[in-house]
Amino acid sequence: MQEEIKKEKAIDVSEASKQNIKKEAKGLFESIKKFLIALFDFRADTDHEATIAAIKADIPFKGATAWILLFAVFVASIGLNANSTAVVIGAMLISPLMGPILGLGMSFALNDIDTFKKSLLNLGIMIGLSLFASFLFFYIFPLSEDNSELLGRVSPDIRDVLIAFFGGLALMVARTKKGTVASVIFGVAIATALMPPLCTAGYGLAKGNFTYFLGAMYLFIINTIFIALATFLVLKLLNFPMHKYANAAKRKRYSTIATVIGLAVMIPAIFTFITAFQKNQMNTQINSFITNEIKINKFLQLIDWDKDIEKKEIYLNFFNEINEATENDLLNELANVNTYPNLADFKLKIKGSDTKSFELITTAYTEKREELQESKNIIAGLQKQLTDLQETIFMLNNRIEQDALYKNKKVIAFSRIAKDAKIRYSDIEEIGFANVLSSKDFIKIDTIPVATIKWNLKLSDSMIRAKESALRNWLQKEMQLDTLFMRRD
Repeated sequence: MQEEIKKEKAIDVSEASKQNIKKEAKGLFESIKKFLIALFDFRADTDHEATIAAIKADIPFKGATAWILLFAVFVASIGLNANSTAVVIGAMLISPLMGPILGLGMSFALNDIDTFKKSLLNLGIMIGLSLFASFLFFYIFPLSEDNSELLGRVSPDIRDVLIAFFGGLALMVARTKKGTVASVIFGVAIATALMPPLCTAGYGLAKGNFTYFLGAMYLFIINTIFIALATFLVLKLLNFPMHKYANAAKRKRYSTIATVIGLAVMIPAIFTFITAFQKNQMNTQINSFITNEIKINKFLQLIDWDKDIEKKEIYLNFFNEINEATENDLLNELANVNTYPNLADFKLKIKGSDTKSFELITTAYTEKREELQESKNIIAGLQKQLTDLQETIFMLNNRIEQDALYKNKKVIAFSRIAKDAKIRYSDIEEIGFANVLSSKDFIKIDTIPVATIKWNLKLSDSMIRAKESALRNWLQKEMQLDTLFMRRD
């Protein structure tokens, strides 16, 4: 009996402990909930009237706003022309394009058809003026080449969608706060980049490149739609009051119009997001395929590669030959839905079979090196033979001169004379010496020493005469001659 009482008491204590734990857990959960609500709830810090008035004040496009827009266009165009990120950022900060876009989002949220008309009209005028001004600028000052600042705004992707949406959310939260956070507005202006895409579109028109024009306008439309969408969501979340009309029928009609237009904008926005997300997934998986299946394979020498997302084709250019088995292996890897689920319909366009294989090129290179070495050996042998022949000629000349000196003590080695003459008179191109038989009366024969000199053609006649006189005296002295005639060649 006592044991049963003890068991019952133990059970009661256990139940009480469980209840206490549940209460404590519930209390902790409630504390965390209250903390998070206090941390993230910004409804109490919202100024409805000031927010609506501030947005409406930025919608009109006239006077100073028109000039500011023109100046922003030219600043952005100059930044793109100079490929200067700092200048482009400056254009983003001074651009007034954000006003009508926020007006569009607010008009949907508040069912304000008048604000919608004004915002749409002013935004259309701003876009047209921006395109015209940037077209004019780039027509007069065309780019020498397409730079990174420009190319970065012709191919929007999922990141641009996310930047526009979250940037728009941050902007509207800052706009609705009592005492607007200016730094947030400046940051969103830089991040969403409304002005540079319009200037890039104007550049595309000036150059006649409609691919650039359409790509840049697509980026601008993405930014516009998702900023307006973020504005709509924030104002709806904060329960901003709907616009009041004189009668219920008019209010209902405008509400229907706003709903239809909102849905019409939402559908392409959703489609754009899905398309951009899918393209981003495809690009990521293609890069992964190139890295994991090709670049790490030491038997595949990839030169370059490219892709066409629209045609669903990947172009591979290999240095070596790609046989059918290797191509099938790559196709099988690409078709692996577990690894590359978004590339199942893609095809490979491989270029490599029409080029020489790596082994053939290596063999040809080795053979050419051997031929070159053999040619060098032959040239070296011929040079040695030439040197030997020159030494033989030199020895024979010395022997002849020595014999002549032995027979006639007055004969001087001509090879030494020629070398010394060239050293003393560098303008001599060629020198010769001979004993010439001559007769004046055609009876008596005399032997006359004659030196034949060929001078540099750049020398004037007066300089040659002066040098000849000095050379004659020197030759007579060196060759121990009483008489020496000189002749020009």
